[in-house]
Amino acid sequence: MKKIHEILYRHNSDRTRLMDILWDVQHHWGYIPDEVLPEMADKLGLTELDIRETYSFYHFFLGKPPAKHQIYLSDTVIARMHGYQAVHDALEQETGCVFGGKDATGTFGLETAECIGLSDQEPAMLIGKEVFTRLTPEKISQIISRLKKGESAADIVNPQGFASDTLAYVHAMVESGIRSKGAVYFQNKTDFKALLNKVINTRPEVVIKTVSESGLRGRGGAGFSTGLKWRLCSDNDEKTRFVICNADEGEPGTFKDRVLLTESPKEVIFGMITAGHAIGAQEGIIYLRSEYYYLKDYLEKQLADFRAEGLLGKSIGGKSEFNFDVRIQMGAGAYICGDETALIESMEGKRGTPRVKPPYPVNMGYLGKPTSVNNVESFVAVTRIMEEGSPWFKAMGTAESTGTRLLSISGDCDAPGIYEIEWGITLNEVLKKAGAKDAWAVQVSGPSGDCVSVEKDGHRAIALEDLTCNGSLMIFNRSRDLLAIVKHFMRFFVNESCGICVPCRSGNVDLYKTISRVIDNKACQKDLDEVVVWGKLVRKTSRCGLGGTSPKPILTTLEKFPEIYQAKLVKQVGPLLPSFDLKESRRGYLEAVATLNNRSTCS
Repeated sequence: MKKIHEILYRHNSDRTRLMDILWDVQHHWGYIPDEVLPEMADKLGLTELDIRETYSFYHFFLGKPPAKHQIYLSDTVIARMHGYQAVHDALEQETGCVFGGKDATGTFGLETAECIGLSDQEPAMLIGKEVFTRLTPEKISQIISRLKKGESAADIVNPQGFASDTLAYVHAMVESGIRSKGAVYFQNKTDFKALLNKVINTRPEVVIKTVSESGLRGRGGAGFSTGLKWRLCSDNDEKTRFVICNADEGEPGTFKDRVLLTESPKEVIFGMITAGHAIGAQEGIIYLRSEYYYLKDYLEKQLADFRAEGLLGKSIGGKSEFNFDVRIQMGAGAYICGDETALIESMEGKRGTPRVKPPYPVNMGYLGKPTSVNNVESFVAVTRIMEEGSPWFKAMGTAESTGTRLLSISGDCDAPGIYEIEWGITLNEVLKKAGAKDAWAVQVSGPSGDCVSVEKDGHRAIALEDLTCNGSLMIFNRSRDLLAIVKHFMRFFVNESCGICVPCRSGNVDLYKTISRVIDNKACQKDLDEVVVWGKLVRKTSRCGLGGTSPKPILTTLEKFPEIYQAKLVKQVGPLLPSFDLKESRRGYLEAVATLNNRSTCS
């Protein structure tokens, strides 16, 4: 067990770094073996059950030996619109195993994954950290054939052998798909040394004032004032403070942060440096979702470049009092960690369970210290604001939604990808840009957002004053089965609930069952009436944002497309709901009677 000693020593046997330790263990053994748990528990001051409780929470930590080639096929609504089932079937046929298992030789294992941030190029899958996009049955046949011949996933997807810390390596696997640029993002012309000199020679309170006056609001979805968050974090007697970049982009249909981290990583990092100076932090942490593991080496190289140029580390820019560095914290697959408090719990080596608020992270966050958690896109906007000034930024957009923002557009359109738009643009204008010719419905902000009608809502403005948007637009034409899409979204929320509170844990299951009954023509108007009541209850009483938004796929489609529900309803006859199955309800009783009769006969 020499290796486990080395891993624990590398992380100073710090229990708050359990996620890093678990990843090191899994990278060495391929999974997390029971044999290492006693040593880990002893050195970390935990029980073996504590460690199991943590790693079992995350999708990509494995408690049993995996196949040599463990394949994760992205199962999203968008994938299912673009040939998912044919790819799914081809994988089973070519590997000789079914999803959820391994083949007889242990060579191949198949699993599905929730959105892996590639909705603009689905169907897509992960093999290890390598990504394969725009899959077809023919491509699957070729890939599996080459794996059987002894080639690695890296050999296949990166034939030119680009180093994993280069942009060429990332581009060999994944297209960034930037369709339109504006004034803020993907400029890539910043003189970081000159800008650092400007920032660190500006008093922290003035930096915060500049960001506040720009009107910048968080780009992760909540839309909270970035400047106010920084001020609240800095107005604290605690001397130790943290800056966290939330790169756990898990909302299905969203991939803008992936593209920013690929094409503008140094603008992200510089925004974190600016935040560190503004709030008096000593450390910044990028929480990177495990589905983006292929970006880790590349991002580490960007951090190393900054350190070499004196932009990170001790005495940044010659200021002896400004010591600030950034590290990467890998997630392990949990949508709920997009919640800032669940993310912090995960960073501390625990299950990603959202905290009760207050206290808020700005007062008591990572390791109990004041912490500012901001989105990837927000940090890039900060860099540009410090470069061009707050009046420049505020001149764009609307009164309450200043600047520009990025949209991840996918679905039924000619040109899926990343679009930079000014707040205030109408939904119809965006659909025209993306080449959506027969758009019927648009899912705004992913499953946790609103499903709107193009006919009824196309004139609406994308802005916090009207149609709020976290950056995701999924477009559906009239050939799509909206009820099946709603069911898929509800299954996602059932799977991704942390389970800590009853309304979310149980309520979403009931909502999922109800939409299933509607689809199966076993629902009546009373079922829909109850869905509305239960949906509002789940939203109001759940502990965090997941439960606060999870009923929206049903509630918003009920509001905008009531006809698709009404067409499926049956009339209630008598006191019993159409979904009541008398035979099924008596099954347990009849089985018990049969068992007792058998025992009586045997005696």
